[in-house]
Amino acid sequence: MTAKLRELSSSHIQDQSRALTDRILSLPSFVKSKSVSCYLSMPSGEIDTSSLVREILRLGKTLFVPKIDTTTDGRMEFLQIHSEDDLDSLPSGVWGIKEPDRLHNGVPRASANDTGLDLILAPGLAFDRSLSRLGHGKGYYDRFITAYTANNRPPPLLVGLALCEQLLDSNAIPTGAHDWKMDWIITSEESIQQSSR
Repeated sequence: MTAKLRELSSSHIQDQSRALTDRILSLPSFVKSKSVSCYLSMPSGEIDTSSLVREILRLGKTLFVPKIDTTTDGRMEFLQIHSEDDLDSLPSGVWGIKEPDRLHNGVPRASANDTGLDLILAPGLAFDRSLSRLGHGKGYYDRFITAYTANNRPPPLLVGLALCEQLLDSNAIPTGAHDWKMDWIITSEESIQQSSR
């Protein structure tokens, strides 16, 4: 899959990213949400979220983005982004992806663990039509959701953002007990929903 994604042109990815962003912005669950986590995309091989995160801020929603803690094994948290200027000033973190510092203007950033989260827009290496997600093997999202729900909080709505090339047939991705299924998988061409949410 990685090799296949590397072959996709930037214009092909941008076309799909624009169409997918329009789908997300009209998704009723997104429209109702107040707090949203969205990944900041890698330079290639996945849906580009740069326009989407700006729209989240412009709509007045609380935006959280991932922060990887490199001092622990596989710990990720979601920290608040306050504005487009804040977003533009983020330094590069793990894998060259922009990440927030823990402080914003000398004040600790709010964490989704403390404030709550309505919706997670998640990346993946691949997704299948039975709503399974194949990440990059680090377990960041699965561990975050497990920890988040440990205090009897309902899980946020989980929405996988996929290029059409990343969507596989049902049950193509093997899953274990620790793997969380998506509630939705959105591509530029279709939306697949879990029937119970």
